[in-house]
Amino acid sequence: MTVMKGAADAIDEKAIVAAAESALGEIARVRAEVGKVIFGQESVVEQTLLAVLSGGHALLVGVPGLAKTKLVATLGTVLGLDSSRVQFTPDLMPSDILGSEVMDQDAAGHRSFRFIPGPIFTQLLMADEINRASPRTQSALLQAMQEYHITVAGARKDLPQPFHVLATQNPLEQEGTYPLPEAQLDRFLMQVDVGYPELSAERQILLETTGVGEAAAHPVIDAARLQQIQGLIRQMPVGEKVVDAILSLVRSARPGNGNAATDKNVAWGPGPRAGQALMLCARARALYDGRLAPSIDDILALAEPVLQHRMALTFAARAEGMTVRDVIADLVKQARG
Repeated sequence: MTVMKGAADAIDEKAIVAAAESALGEIARVRAEVGKVIFGQESVVEQTLLAVLSGGHALLVGVPGLAKTKLVATLGTVLGLDSSRVQFTPDLMPSDILGSEVMDQDAAGHRSFRFIPGPIFTQLLMADEINRASPRTQSALLQAMQEYHITVAGARKDLPQPFHVLATQNPLEQEGTYPLPEAQLDRFLMQVDVGYPELSAERQILLETTGVGEAAAHPVIDAARLQQIQGLIRQMPVGEKVVDAILSLVRSARPGNGNAATDKNVAWGPGPRAGQALMLCARARALYDGRLAPSIDDILALAEPVLQHRMALTFAARAEGMTVRDVIADLVKQARG
């Protein structure tokens, strides 16, 4: 019996290795295709892709003009996903996203309600400038992002699979905006900070995007294949040391867990969903880099994008000019020893 179990494990391991090698080639082609349109910004592209490969959502934060919207649209094309875009504005209503029921009347005079699906019924939803909509409208996404269905007039409506929300946000202009509630921030697998491009990348942008024609991305995989890769990532083995590193990092970011600096500077820290996000994203990062199992370095590299939107500083820490990034950097430094 023991021999049979070992043989089955070996077969499963070989199948996972073969599937991973196949996925590696496709991920490399996805990266190359995105690179035709998005110049530089390797870490931004990597983190956004990791969020999608992990089956989650991402919040892209950056000043205007850094190709956030273009990146989301390009990913939709390259991954073969149906996509729709919603420009969030203060007058946007929940029904503008979810859809609404209208009354129909047939030839016999019988009346009935018919549901008209909103733009959320897509595989990739681009929520542009998400913090410009009211909290009521923002909350329309809460159920969809966690449970992958919505409820309209008491009836459940399932969303297409896979379903991903990639939202953008401008960190500078805060007039006329509504901060995202903590419950919604926690539903984003990662917060991806989009910075200015390097000199060489900006030079390439100038040369490539101001001519007669621009490069266009083409599909590499489709939605069904993306779901297979997402399933593969969930099967990748994670060592005990890596699991311990995840638990140690997440718990050290919470007040009341024995870390003096955290107790002093952090008002509230990340919940268990942060650990789940680290586990999935670390597996995806390993596959993205051509490895079959994540390492502790993957956890530490992902600490900032996974944790920063799940923490808040005390008033005293903010008054001293400290940021959440500073706190996470110190925790990572402690973890490295």
